[in-house]
Amino acid sequence: MPRSVNHVASKAKRTRILKLTKGYYGARKNVWTVAKNTWEKGLTYAYRDRRNKKRNFRALWIQRINAAARLESMSYSTLMGALHKAGIEINRKVLADLAVNNPEAFKAIVDKVK
Repeated sequence: MPRSVNHVASKAKRTRILKLTKGYYGARKNVWTVAKNTWEKGLTYAYRDRRNKKRNFRALWIQRINAAARLESMSYSTLMGALHKAGIEINRKVLADLAVNNPEAFKAIVDKVK
């Protein structure tokens, strides 16, 4: 009995992945095995970096809060400790946004915890 192979489905799968790797450099865009490996590696990077993005933003917020706090003659750690002690529940994202876009409000918060 002759071997039955579903060429339609396998070609469609290859075409789909080659379409996803369009714009890549060199053989990564048109050689099936290289393109498939690149695409799979890209999925790994995407998964990893969705988590790293959260770390990077938290670090950025902390740097912004620290810079603004030092203008008010306080360090980041003393400010956060004072906020916690005063029972002010405000997260770093909002605090960093206030420090950059609304310095008066940030100054008011710092004055409240001093």
